[in-house]
Amino acid sequence: MRYLLPALLFGLLLAAPGQATETEPDEPVAESVPVRTSEPPRTPSSEPAAGATASAPAATTTNPAPEESAQPFALLNSTIAPGTLRTLHWSPGLSMSSLNTPVPVLVAHGAGPGPVMCLTAAIHGDELNGIEIVRRVLHQVEPEDLNGTLVGMPIVNLDGFRRASRYMSDRRDLNRYFPGNPNGSYASRVAHSLFHKVILHCDYLLDIHTGSFLRTNLPQLRGDLKNPMILAFSRHFGGMGVLHHPGGSGTLRRAAADSGIPAIVMETGGPHSLDQEAVAHGVKGIKNLLHNLGMHKTMRLWLIPQPVFYQSTWVRSNQGGIMLSQVELNEKVEKGQLLGRVIDPITNTSSDILSPLDGIVLGRAFDQVVSPGFATFHIGSIATEEQLAQPIPAAVNEPDLESDSDAGMPPPPATPAETTDPYPEVDS
Repeated sequence: MRYLLPALLFGLLLAAPGQATETEPDEPVAESVPVRTSEPPRTPSSEPAAGATASAPAATTTNPAPEESAQPFALLNSTIAPGTLRTLHWSPGLSMSSLNTPVPVLVAHGAGPGPVMCLTAAIHGDELNGIEIVRRVLHQVEPEDLNGTLVGMPIVNLDGFRRASRYMSDRRDLNRYFPGNPNGSYASRVAHSLFHKVILHCDYLLDIHTGSFLRTNLPQLRGDLKNPMILAFSRHFGGMGVLHHPGGSGTLRRAAADSGIPAIVMETGGPHSLDQEAVAHGVKGIKNLLHNLGMHKTMRLWLIPQPVFYQSTWVRSNQGGIMLSQVELNEKVEKGQLLGRVIDPITNTSSDILSPLDGIVLGRAFDQVVSPGFATFHIGSIATEEQLAQPIPAAVNEPDLESDSDAGMPPPPATPAETTDPYPEVDS
């Protein structure tokens, strides 16, 4: 399968947090959020102390028999009994009441005590793979066999989903406004409501995304590996590749991590279409996660390798024209290897796109018309602990790209305060 990472070849590789490889455009946030002063409660598995290197979870980990029954779980003005699956509804309460459509929230509350795991998808309304991943996980888990609670939001941005759009109806990217501001723009108010009504009730957060703007991603994780809790969290997914980055200001995972909630982004596939192979890979990773956290036992015959950690860079086109790719996702490439060409359809002149390093294709743009500077291929290089600790050469580092952001898109205009409209309405 094209999404099997070379994890088994590097199963003994231990990695630690290192230099950030990418950044996102900053967005001002007007309101602070209370920070948790302790590690998430009720976690059945042990976590490494700060600064320690976490070992990979054992493949034979099983659910411990609960010593006591779980207590009812309260969320969104509802109480969920242990061992049940409920559909709740979240609404920021900002639309006309007669036209308001609440967003469904699936809650599987286990019979045994354990952590609260939050799964969010479609914060960008055109990203479909995460919707299917959350649906499969929540409906395949039996609450009576669950320790802890799964909170799943398959379609966070229902506004954008209805229009097959990445953005909110006010043309803002919701994933730039967390933790939100109750007195800010529409997107910021929605972010504030979601963050305070749902996210702050969770002990862990997995935010699922796809590539943006006609790009696709190999299934991978993104997280701040300098945070010991997030590093340990990333190791529970098995052999999925992990990129170190804390997340840009305004992103959901950054806001959650700043509030003491270990948060990771899962990237898998591309927007506007459903990739069943990418979905299956994502579901497998989450089932590994639940198994290794002692939340839900997974019957499987495969071993769980350690994750593979990467440094990475995006390679840009030097000219405009029609891009024709020569490599696929998960393909190993060498420094100087031809990744693709951009051809002028009138003059027939072309520009080669070459790999700047030895590595693996973690993401790529679909063949399309591109402009000069367009981000075309995302190349990851497997990094040891020592390599991650070293600064990345300037020629390799791309500081303005992240797959759960707008790859290759210009940053939005900055403003002194979020109460000022950072996106003045203009003709498109």
